[in-house]
Amino acid sequence: MAATSPPTRQPTAPLAVPTRPGRWIDDWRPEDPAFWASTGEPVARRNLFFSVFSEHIGFSIWSLWSVLVLFLPEAVYGIDPAGKFLLTTLPTALGAFVRLPYTFAVAKFGGRNWTIVSAALLLVPTIATAVVLEPGVDYATLLVVSCLAGVGGGNFASSMANINAFYPNRLKGWALGLNAGGGNLGVPVVQLVGLLVLATAGVQHPRLVLVVYIPLIVVAAVGAALLMDNLTTARNQPRAMREATREPHTWIMSFLYIGTFGSFIGFGFAFGQVLQNQFTGDFATPLAAASLTWLGPLLGSLIRPLGGSLADRFGGARITFWNFAAMAVGAAIVWTASQVGSLPLFVVGFVSLFVLSGLGNGSTYTMIPAIFRTQAQQRVAAGADTADADRHALRMSGALIGIAGAVGAFGGVLVNLAFRQSFLTTGTGDSAYLVFIAFYLVCLAVTWAVYLRPRTRMSGV
Repeated sequence: MAATSPPTRQPTAPLAVPTRPGRWIDDWRPEDPAFWASTGEPVARRNLFFSVFSEHIGFSIWSLWSVLVLFLPEAVYGIDPAGKFLLTTLPTALGAFVRLPYTFAVAKFGGRNWTIVSAALLLVPTIATAVVLEPGVDYATLLVVSCLAGVGGGNFASSMANINAFYPNRLKGWALGLNAGGGNLGVPVVQLVGLLVLATAGVQHPRLVLVVYIPLIVVAAVGAALLMDNLTTARNQPRAMREATREPHTWIMSFLYIGTFGSFIGFGFAFGQVLQNQFTGDFATPLAAASLTWLGPLLGSLIRPLGGSLADRFGGARITFWNFAAMAVGAAIVWTASQVGSLPLFVVGFVSLFVLSGLGNGSTYTMIPAIFRTQAQQRVAAGADTADADRHALRMSGALIGIAGAVGAFGGVLVNLAFRQSFLTTGTGDSAYLVFIAFYLVCLAVTWAVYLRPRTRMSGV
């Protein structure tokens, strides 16, 4: 009798997800392995790609004025260093302010729909700046259009909330890390674009930076309209947000995030100006300053996932503690370099602060779900239902991430205000560096006291 071979199993093509008009998906089950393998993963990956792209452009527009101030020589525009720091402070502040409403907007309007709107809104500051940016423009006008760039800061919050709904729990860390890192890269990329314009066209042509980004904004909005989706399962949870505001760990973690992300975005906005003002002889031209400004933000963005990985392995609080200790040392190196006038030491210290702030971004965000997992274990030990405790931990983690992201971004405002006041009163950034050292030491002490001190309820988070 001839042997019969088993039938060959043909690979199955991904199943199409049924959608309602407006690209709404009602049936979304990422925790179902069969659904995820056959249907969910390609849809989630497509949405992740355009979410990263839109968020990346948002970060570039948010940090646009960190580049444009290099195109505003004082002799032509009449704006002193303190005035330029204010031009970078205002978009930082608005970007932090809009993060909470942007988080809610995803659940209210849908992730695809809000990505279209948030991407299209980036045209407002870009076109407005292109219209007014020329010698003789009123300083108040520049303040208004620079503030408008803050809408780019909100894209991070809505993008993270949207992607969080698409991925299963086991892949959320990877997806959110990629989403955040890709967005953060918008800071060094816009600075590289500014460097290219300065090197080729010169300081007289800042509009060329805007010409590069206007078509990219259109691509982000159109791509979201054609290829992204809305999830009906992405429901807003205002009760969780209100409950999170009464949770002490919300404000403790927000404070720590000011020290990490606030440092990253604040230094990203200020670094070029600090170089020009602190080492005028070495950075007499905007091109010279722009040649270095991109390096720190690039390294800080790329290393963010490593902070999360180290936190997963050794504990988020432990990595955050030692990271703040290293940031205090880095700020001390910057202060010392300023005292002795050493440019190489100054650059080494500042770049180390960027790298460490990126590491800290990853480790502090890893602490948030760990805190609520610990609370869930304590509730179960006290007799609570395991499933209820886990659901509560998930809801609270999401709410805290949204609040911490908004509050932490205000750290960028504080960094720029510290530099502005320091240069106004002393002509150098020395006073600001001392403030940074003190703040990082306070963050270190808070991390140890709340999350590492033996016999505390949160010891070992």
